[in-house]
Amino acid sequence: MLQGAIAGLAAGGLYAVLGVCLTLMSRLVRVVNFAQAATGMFGAFTAVWFVREIGLPIWLGSVLGVLVAGLLAAAIGFIAATWLSEASTTTRSAMTVGPLLLLISMSFILFGNKPQPFTPIIAGPAFSFGGVVISQVTVATVAMAIVTAIVVQIVLRRTRVGTQLRALSERPTTAELLGIRSRPLSIAVWFVTGVISAIAIMIVAPSQSNDATSLAMLIVPAAAAALLGGFRRLDLAVVGGVVLGVLGGLVAQIDEVALVRNFLPFLFIVVLLLWTQRKEVWDAAR
Repeated sequence: MLQGAIAGLAAGGLYAVLGVCLTLMSRLVRVVNFAQAATGMFGAFTAVWFVREIGLPIWLGSVLGVLVAGLLAAAIGFIAATWLSEASTTTRSAMTVGPLLLLISMSFILFGNKPQPFTPIIAGPAFSFGGVVISQVTVATVAMAIVTAIVVQIVLRRTRVGTQLRALSERPTTAELLGIRSRPLSIAVWFVTGVISAIAIMIVAPSQSNDATSLAMLIVPAAAAALLGGFRRLDLAVVGGVVLGVLGGLVAQIDEVALVRNFLPFLFIVVLLLWTQRKEVWDAAR
């Protein structure tokens, strides 16, 4: 069982990183970005293409792929900031379903519909615990989620840019009247989260299902992780991602319920939604 839990940590770290990105987007630019994983996927596939077809070194292809993901996210952010700046969170979030489907379709057209031959950026064991080997990928993804959450909190609380971002998220009209430039800041948030998503996916993809649809649909467990913190708390998004990954690893070890693993994120979301709405449900029942 311990082996299964440890095996699930790599995926859990990826869920946590994407969950942190979703939380950051929700807090700062009022969007639940359904294309979050898809932009990372497309950037990762682009990196593979640069390496295989053009012959670039892995490090250079990876850097270019990450930049592509960031620019794609920034382009979506430009649309949201330019034409949907006054729209509700629901409308802005719904808009991102279009890029999600578009990026999946474009990946099929440009790269084919088969899993991509990723070259591992990080490979091999990191250390062993209780006789169970913990991989470098597991350490990297979990550490990336924790470090990202901590760095974001520091930036938001201790820097001038962070103060401006918090002002935009809490009092957007007042912030603009004070001269804070909302569009460049919001587009920058989109770019940074796109870059982070691509890096995390590139690290984990060689050891996971790495076809376009599977990687793009990582948005579901990522949303489940972010939901634990109400799309507001970064620390709980990290916890949610790790817990979901560990549960998935444990369930995969039990043959009788192994198929349930694919439905865990949906069950997680349903349970969290019911829990958050428990007071209203109980009041209505009375």
